[in-house]
Amino acid sequence: MREREFGDRRRPAVLFSPGPDEDVVPHQEELSNPYGMDTDCQHCPALVDCRERVVHGYGDAEAEILFLGEAPTAGAERTGVPFTGDEAGRRIQRVLGELGLSRSPPDADEPDLQNVYTTYLTRCRHPERPPTDDEERNCEPFLNAEARMINPELIVPVGQRALEALAIEYTTRAPDSFDADAEHATTVRGRGFELLPMKGLDVLTDADADRFVEHVRENVFSRDYRQTKGRRSR
Repeated sequence: MREREFGDRRRPAVLFSPGPDEDVVPHQEELSNPYGMDTDCQHCPALVDCRERVVHGYGDAEAEILFLGEAPTAGAERTGVPFTGDEAGRRIQRVLGELGLSRSPPDADEPDLQNVYTTYLTRCRHPERPPTDDEERNCEPFLNAEARMINPELIVPVGQRALEALAIEYTTRAPDSFDADAEHATTVRGRGFELLPMKGLDVLTDADADRFVEHVRENVFSRDYRQTKGRRSR
């Protein structure tokens, strides 16, 4: 059996608190924060003072596909759901719908997702600036726990920062060799999974979204992209 690149699914990061059963959620009842992450995190005082809420991951707890953004937008902070609540979020939700990963309209605040999980590098929004490096590091245990538990086959880094963060640990290329705009709608081989880079939300157009959908349909979903990870059949 192939070694899991994100580690043992039964040994999540310290900040993960699933309750008495530490394995994957077998009968998921909630799409929002299904792993019970801390919703009152105090690790970043500058964000605690200005955030409306902590926005943890949302979606299928046993998904094969993970969408990873940099930080919540104002719309996502309002809804509490990644990639929702504004025009950029609706564009991502349209992509998910066209790929058969959502059964809801693009403007749904709580979309009905299947086989996909959405999350961020950092979980709180500062209204005036992007996350600092320290804030990103403080949130690493949340993402590491989600990634271990989900053990995805495909990861979609949305934007440059998410792409570079994954490149550091999970590819053989130097992070500064990646360009999210140039790599958009391509496939990059990672260690144990594949990366499908997407342009950042601030520059992603409808045409870009269409090109991404076309690439995934024709070059990813058309073949068996699954690795040998001991995953239960869906």
